[in-house]
Amino acid sequence: MSHEIELKLALGPQGPEALRRHPRLAGLAPRLATLGNTYFDTPEGALATARMALRLRRADGRLLQTLKTRGQGGGGLSRRGEWEWEVPGPGLDLAGLAALPPMAGHGDALLARLVPRFATDFRRETWRLELGEARIELALDLGEIRAADRTVAIRELELELEAGEPEALWDLAEALAESVPLRPADTSKAARGGALLDGTWTLPEGGSADAWLHRAVVALDALADTGEPRWRELARDALLHLVDPAGSPHAAARELAQGLDDPAWPTPAFGLAALRLARRLPGDGQLS
Repeated sequence: MSHEIELKLALGPQGPEALRRHPRLAGLAPRLATLGNTYFDTPEGALATARMALRLRRADGRLLQTLKTRGQGGGGLSRRGEWEWEVPGPGLDLAGLAALPPMAGHGDALLARLVPRFATDFRRETWRLELGEARIELALDLGEIRAADRTVAIRELELELEAGEPEALWDLAEALAESVPLRPADTSKAARGGALLDGTWTLPEGGSADAWLHRAVVALDALADTGEPRWRELARDALLHLVDPAGSPHAAARELAQGLDDPAWPTPAFGLAALRLARRLPGDGQLS
């Protein structure tokens, strides 16, 4: 098992090209890969209910099986448990899956009912940077999620910490946000696929400052995938819960709420302000 520490960022339509031109990456040749993924669950979504995601990934002639557990964090930053191993295929390695600690207590009946639920296919461009004592992998994913006869676009950047302290992820993200239209994202591809399949999104509850920010970010994830204006208003409401009567200490939340009306949203200014706010409010909630 490994623990994955990453910062997930959603990009605006012009984001990928702006990212490639950024001074941190300009002149560096990325490693390219085409990844096809099938996610499995029971018909009623038992793994999703337990905040787990199970997939088979086709990459470079290999078939990899991965189980991820629920994430902890918020504002784009997450820590997840992850188990990944090569399998012969063509289907799941049920014996290997059953032996993993998160599957304890679920029983053979659940394993026997696992079926393909949705797919994600994307092209990945990967760069590795060394920033002081930190090593960070940048993965730009462009493609789509498919569930039944519906699709949504994948246009996201994941900054994964390979060595060093998580603060390095924030430093890099803020440097990128100065010219790249991006924003924090809290919803995994698996959770987005489940929402597309079911046709429903569920927002986390508010409460603490970091919980309200998490709720706002998930609402913006839903807005990006559905285009429904009500998610913008729910995100705005959640952000405004971060502002006390004096406009402090989270006055940036009011600016973010207003920035949601910009026709070019998400702008670099919005993304930079959102990252700085998220950095001040390190979350420890459960992510999708």
